[in-house]
Amino acid sequence: MSKSIAIIGAGIAGLSCAAALRDAGHHVVVFDKSRGLGGRLCTRRGPDWQADHGAQYFTARHPDFQRQVLHWLDAGAIAVWQTLPAVLGDSRVPAHDAPLRYVGVPGMSAPAKALATGLEVHTAHTIKALTRETGGWRLASAEHGLLPGLYAQVLVATPSPQAAALLKEACPALSALAAAHSMLPCWTVMAQPAAPASLGFDAAFVNAGPLRWLARNNSKPGRSGLECWVLQANAAWSAEHLEDDADTVAHALLAAFGQLGGPPAAVFSAHRWRYADCNATDTGSAWSSELGIGLCGDWLHGGKVEGAWLSGRHLANQAMERAAK
Repeated sequence: MSKSIAIIGAGIAGLSCAAALRDAGHHVVVFDKSRGLGGRLCTRRGPDWQADHGAQYFTARHPDFQRQVLHWLDAGAIAVWQTLPAVLGDSRVPAHDAPLRYVGVPGMSAPAKALATGLEVHTAHTIKALTRETGGWRLASAEHGLLPGLYAQVLVATPSPQAAALLKEACPALSALAAAHSMLPCWTVMAQPAAPASLGFDAAFVNAGPLRWLARNNSKPGRSGLECWVLQANAAWSAEHLEDDADTVAHALLAAFGQLGGPPAAVFSAHRWRYADCNATDTGSAWSSELGIGLCGDWLHGGKVEGAWLSGRHLANQAMERAAK
């Protein structure tokens, strides 16, 4: 029977896992519900503007991830964002001793696309069910029904609530583990001012009011088009207003931006992330050797882009150990 490995989720965790398995000679097939790659590493584009409305940048502290970052730099998939964010609260002071901040070029999904080189990836495939048959696992998607092919292993790289729902029948133990991990929401507004803004900074952490982060997107390397500001609400405010309509949220966050000196917006839109951040553990990944099912994601390895990449590699190592037996 097929020795293929299915990976569900084409964010950094899933693609890191898939790339490690591919490099070791395994046949990997990646599925994702979205039309593109990268998960929260994403960019919204219009006719004359663009905005990174998910992850704003990433850092690299672990030696393994630092080596990966060097590969991306050499390939031109990322660049250093030369900015020192302000910290806004009772006073405006710069953040000191900050690590290098990296961004994808020309958009945040570029490093994910680099990881996916040579992989078989199926987008617009929302995997809804796993069925165990003789010889492996069969997958079904909401868009295409029962999919062809049997998979010796299924590795799930999605936000914890989605993983919990998917594995409820197939692997109750890992479903329960995922259900115990909460994730945090975030409302994001993308705003194009009528005229260029002069705030004295290109990015800022905000410690008061509904906002948590501001960034002038076109200050990042490789960006083009009209000036566009990204405004991200803090998790508590986002949770309180999670079910508000997008227009109401946008006006509230734009008003908060105005109180910080931000200009009125000529054009704006809002995006709701239900699973933007996480209360992460340092488990690495989770694995059922008996069933050949595993979990990876930033929520299992300290959070952030680096944690997602490390978690994917961690799970790939566990899967390869099983495959070798």
